[in-house]
Amino acid sequence: MASITIEIQDEQLQKLQELASSQGLSPEKLLKTSLNTLLNSPETKMTRAMDYVLEKSAELYRRLE
Repeated sequence: MASITIEIQDEQLQKLQELASSQGLSPEKLLKTSLNTLLNSPETKMTRAMDYVLEKSAELYRRLE
């Protein structure tokens, strides 16, 4: 099995931990489940989700500059 490492802001980590906790999951399990859902959904939904993530990431990067 492969692994991947990403960098996220402290605020994002806190939100991820809170969301995972509210679902009774670890942050890792929540991310794995979310990724599986994303990858197994029809391509149009996946494309919209990727566009949304890319748009939000671009916004965050602009704020960091």
